[in-house]
Amino acid sequence: MPLAHAAAMIDRQATACGELGSPLYEFLLRRAALDVAEGGPCAAAVAGHEDAPGPDAIALRLLGGVHALVLTGRAPELAAYYPSAGGKFSRPVPEAAWTAFRATVADHLDWVRGWLTRPPQTNETGRANLLIAGLLHTLADAPQPVRLFELGASAGLNLLADRFRCEWSGGGLGPADSPVRLTDAWQGPPPFPVDRPLPAVEFTERRGCDLAPIDPRSAEGALALRAYVWADRPERAARLDGALALAAVHPAEVEKIGAAEFLRQVHPAEGTLTVVWHSIMRQYVPAAEWAQVEAELERLAAAATPTARFAHIAFEPSRAPGSEQRRFVLTVRSGPGPEQVLAEAVPHGLPAWAL
Repeated sequence: MPLAHAAAMIDRQATACGELGSPLYEFLLRRAALDVAEGGPCAAAVAGHEDAPGPDAIALRLLGGVHALVLTGRAPELAAYYPSAGGKFSRPVPEAAWTAFRATVADHLDWVRGWLTRPPQTNETGRANLLIAGLLHTLADAPQPVRLFELGASAGLNLLADRFRCEWSGGGLGPADSPVRLTDAWQGPPPFPVDRPLPAVEFTERRGCDLAPIDPRSAEGALALRAYVWADRPERAARLDGALALAAVHPAEVEKIGAAEFLRQVHPAEGTLTVVWHSIMRQYVPAAEWAQVEAELERLAAAATPTARFAHIAFEPSRAPGSEQRRFVLTVRSGPGPEQVLAEAVPHGLPAWAL
């Protein structure tokens, strides 16, 4: 049954890829799911990882490992169908693309299996749109210098969110010359006041944590990040390239440590707003660990004062009781107050719409 479960999870991710505008990955994952069920090379690749946390974990790790081979020139036949490597494909996707994918997995099985041990590093820069919106909502009536702490920060790219340019019909924020452009960020007005000047955001500290942090300035780190971007979504690749350029000049500190242990080091500070934020990482954290994270967040909320404030900003999946359908929502909690649901977006963050 483990392989049958893995096949079902891969097929489920195929549906998600199709819905999110990746016909190439939808096609390849449909075939990969069948290959797993039939005991082919993809079954050998995922063997032993069938119960990896998160419904997308197996599929994204498999795709990431193969994409890294394409990007480094070790899968030229498959690269012919990968736009990220200069290739093209027609619709429907030709069967030859699957033949090349399957052969690549078979020929580089040890490499692909190595990627199955890695957590998916999908800290998408488009999600910064939601995070910075939550911060501006929090600062709107009481601007203060910000101390920023990110959970599951990966390479720390979204710790640089204030250096990204967000644009929507009738408005925008962030440096006009930023190499990261988040266009069509909002459908309708964003969830922070736009009828008056936006508060200036001053960061006095910015740090993150991750169990497997990536150095975006290294060739290996940049390859890992690029490999997890879907091969037929050039706009996501362009945003990542821009963020890598920023990180080369403004590297962010990401500590190799668990989220709960990281938060134990954090305390509200007088005259500042202490912010903990994260995006699409909770599903990868074991339940026992997340319970400790929530306890630390409660501690920080209880310790906050009007002059030493605290906010928790999250863009994470949400599922109504009894429902299988996930929504991806931006929530903000200021101090000990109630959590507010401010906005909803597609999983990669763009576009978003206020609620």
